[in-house]
Amino acid sequence: MVKSVTKSNSVALLYLVLVYAFLYIPILVLMLLSLNKSGLPTVWSGATLDWYAALFRSTAILSAARNTLIVATLSTILATVIGTLLAMGVERGKRLSNSMEALLFAQMIIPDIVLAIALLSFFTLLKFTLGLHSIIISHTVFNIAFVCAVVRTRLKHFDSAVVEASYDLGAGVLTTFRRITLPIILPGVLAAALLAFTLSVDEFIIAYFTAGAGQASTTLPMQIYSMIRFGVTPEINAMATIVMLFSFTLLFFSQRLEKRSAL
Repeated sequence: MVKSVTKSNSVALLYLVLVYAFLYIPILVLMLLSLNKSGLPTVWSGATLDWYAALFRSTAILSAARNTLIVATLSTILATVIGTLLAMGVERGKRLSNSMEALLFAQMIIPDIVLAIALLSFFTLLKFTLGLHSIIISHTVFNIAFVCAVVRTRLKHFDSAVVEASYDLGAGVLTTFRRITLPIILPGVLAAALLAFTLSVDEFIIAYFTAGAGQASTTLPMQIYSMIRFGVTPEINAMATIVMLFSFTLLFFSQRLEKRSAL
């Protein structure tokens, strides 16, 4: 019996290693190529950071990076506020039916292309001028459901008795929220904000459909797409490496905060 369990664990471990290798070996290869002095994917001629330095000399890339940070920061703030309030309202209100729960979080499973076309059609119907502001609105809509889901996880472990005790002691609604509710759910809110920021930085399809013309509304994923159409260059590998490391770092801290909020 012990031998069969050990064999089963070994097979599961081997399967896990193969899956992770399939997922991450191409990423590791890309990161190595970003350091290749020759700039060719087939010839290794030594390591260099010249391709990273070239990124910071490109005005187009720096402009796209600035736009991405603006969109990600503003959409994260808006989505975090709205999503947190939505989560509190849902948890404190009546129990939602299965259909309402599905409707609330359907946006998380709807393909990005569908949401992008819907938002573009909505903006066109309103004759709304496209630009960086339309991307911010679109990313806010995209992120609200994710923020709500993360914050609701923290609220499920929230003891409402402390809120009732605060009211009994004479504190108002705003005071109770500021001094009781918010500090308790803050790890979950921060985890949701980091997740929303990461999703906004990496998101391409919605930004591509809802952006205006010109470099003024071009985000970093859009810039990478415009460059990669003419072939993969070492600068693209370097830029992709920076974006991936940045995203992994944010997701790591988001997961740590989410685990902390669930305690």
